Amino acid sequence: MPDGSDRSFWEATGKQLPAFCDAPSTRYYFACERRLFEDYFPRLQGKTVLKTDLWDEAKNSQILHWAADQGAEVYGIDISSETLTEARQNFARCPQGHRQRFILSDVRKIGFADNSFDYLYSMGTVEHSPQYFLALQECLRVLKPGGRAIIGVPNKLDPFLRPACVAIMHAVGLYAYGYELSFSMGHWNRLLRQAGFRVVDNSGILFMPGMLRILDLYLYCKLPAATRLTAPLIKPFAYLHEKFPRLRRHGYLIASVVEKP
Repeated sequence: MPDGSDRSFWEATGKQLPAFCDAPSTRYYFACERRLFEDYFPRLQGKTVLKTDLWDEAKNSQILHWAADQGAEVYGIDISSETLTEARQNFARCPQGHRQRFILSDVRKIGFADNSFDYLYSMGTVEHSPQYFLALQECLRVLKPGGRAIIGVPNKLDPFLRPACVAIMHAVGLYAYGYELSFSMGHWNRLLRQAGFRVVDNSGILFMPGMLRILDLYLYCKLPAATRLTAPLIKPFAYLHEKFPRLRRHGYLIASVVEKP
């Protein structure tokens, strides 16, 4: 079950890490997420969309801002009050004046009622806890019957070996995001079915070396002008992602598209 140590870790992380919303690799991240929404969440106008963490809205791609621009009613949860506050502040600065319904909550015990949402988006969230299956059951619970979700986790078979790099960095205390699991697509699909979902399709985001993403964010936060070095290295991967859909499922995050029966 959720515990205070998880909350404390993410409170500290939210305080310590700066935002990197405009880093070159974040712009690529946003393009990947927008493609997922366009391909798998049709007709956002008037639809309710829940995001299972608000890290992107505080620090990263801010994909819910775009979804709100398309007419979606956006909801979000986060375990960290720091991240929640920053996400709310960023959303309040949007010139369009969209409403948001962001609350402090844990993905393993989502603070919304059963059958509440048309769409659910969870990218890089549930793998940070050994109780990831409980999180999947909660995602199923709050989704409406016939509702659709995109649930993404790190790809164990990433061709650029990101899981191995993360394991090494975590072992020496250099990985900022703490505990993190990875899954093969086949294993992940089996888990989703066991939780009660129907698997519709599989895709992914960030077909690129994970270390290039880390380097780009480091330079953006420490010496922004230096991202002139990383931006040209990222562009070929963004091109391949857009032009060759089959490569997307080899991104360092698997994105499985599922529905609630």
